[in-house]
Amino acid sequence: MRRCRTLAAALGCLGCALALSGAGAVAAAAAAPPPAVASIGSKNFTESIILADILQDLARRRGLSLTHHRAMGGSAILWQALLNGSIDAYPEYTGTITEQLLHGLPPHSSRSQLAAALAAHGLGISASMGFEDRYALAVRPAMASRLHLRKLSDLTAYPGLRYALSNEFMHRSDGWPGLRHVYRLAPHSLQGIDHGLAYRALMSRAADVIDVYTTDAQIQQYHLVVLQDDRHYFPGYQAVWLYRLQAAARQPALLASIDELAGRIDVRAMRAMNAAVQIRRRDDRAVAAQFVAALVAPEHAPGAKASGAGGAGAAAARARPTRASTRRALGARLLQLTREHLALVGVSLGLALLLGLPIGIAAARWAPLGRVVLAACVVAQTVPTLAMLVFMIPLFGIGAKPAIAALFFYSLLPIVRNTLTGLTGIPAPLEESAASLGLPQYVRLLRIELPLATPMIIAGISTAAVINVGTATLGALIGAGGYGDPILTGIRLNDLSLILEGAIPAAALALVVMAAFQLLERLLTPRGLRRFLDG
Repeated sequence: MRRCRTLAAALGCLGCALALSGAGAVAAAAAAPPPAVASIGSKNFTESIILADILQDLARRRGLSLTHHRAMGGSAILWQALLNGSIDAYPEYTGTITEQLLHGLPPHSSRSQLAAALAAHGLGISASMGFEDRYALAVRPAMASRLHLRKLSDLTAYPGLRYALSNEFMHRSDGWPGLRHVYRLAPHSLQGIDHGLAYRALMSRAADVIDVYTTDAQIQQYHLVVLQDDRHYFPGYQAVWLYRLQAAARQPALLASIDELAGRIDVRAMRAMNAAVQIRRRDDRAVAAQFVAALVAPEHAPGAKASGAGGAGAAAARARPTRASTRRALGARLLQLTREHLALVGVSLGLALLLGLPIGIAAARWAPLGRVVLAACVVAQTVPTLAMLVFMIPLFGIGAKPAIAALFFYSLLPIVRNTLTGLTGIPAPLEESAASLGLPQYVRLLRIELPLATPMIIAGISTAAVINVGTATLGALIGAGGYGDPILTGIRLNDLSLILEGAIPAAALALVVMAAFQLLERLLTPRGLRRFLDG
């Protein structure tokens, strides 16, 4: 039973190894790029990412290095990151500010009213970039013709239509809750869906009505009918920049770059840039760079700069990469994503193992403590992942740290529960035999109880690891990297190959992790005990 004596030490070393190796990967990833002077964020849709790319390019021309935290999620995440100081600016819309971020303001507040309210939070607001991106509902043209749908009020007569609305729109105060009340809509079928998948659901006839942004390129691509807001429910959604006043004072080039975009992007240019990325699959950075090149060209008039940049972006030719270079780029990208993903999983699982095992052992010794601990772990497990990430931003900022904290909480339940179950499920005769030998309690724990509970404990750790591999993909929403980056980008661009680029390695990693822990179980379980348990 020599290996039995080292079981606890082995599990402890496993936790330390996971935590230290993952921490080393996080530190290496964090140390790789040079420190940026300022940082900006973007939401998880194409337009927001392009706007942030444009600002990053303009700032670079002024000698200011900006870090762009790409596709961080919805307004709640970006707002918390801005308040927390994790980012210094991000593109937003006036309707979202009044309805979602600054409660109590009139829907059609002036810019001066918004500026005064934001200043109380240490934030500033730019002038409009020159276009408005409203929410709207859209339907297929054939259905609009057949049912004579032109206005939102026309939908009232057809409650049997299937609605597929973006998850954020479903819960916004300026979204579905108020819209259904104003127009008295009561559809029989209503489902939440990611905005990037809504168009696919509509065109595949899995849905009849979706919410859209009025600058979406797919509206023109699919010739959709955008229903008129005949009761004027939606507020204005002028595109602006929100920024931290301290950052603007510290880096005047940031504010100068933001001001340079005032009134310079019209609806046509924004829609053209969205189409270049979403339909023609151009790189968003290249589209943004081409727009900036046209914007700063002295021979262009202000009105022609925006539309000219958008048109040029749509027509520019790009050299085709060779197959060999494509394979090398894909291999390097997958290697980097794997490092980032392993860091998230390794650190969170290692920390959960170091804390969860002692808690599970203590809970097995004292039943009241066990009930309280399990209840707390269950509560943490039921918190939605996106909400957990939002909760972590004020504490840890953005990037890997809040994602690791969230994954740590999700790992505790299977580890604590299986440790508790394994120790309390030891057959009574074996417990009595151990007690009759008069062994000290810690010796009984190390030589008898933990070895007997090993299969159950390892199963809990394995479950936690597999959960972490899958859940860690959502860490990309707050700049944590990993396999979630291509998955979220693929959803946004409706690109199945990009989705698979992240989904397939994540699934493979989950299988590898499960096999590794099965092997670990065999190594840690003594041969004689293994025959006893199998028999």
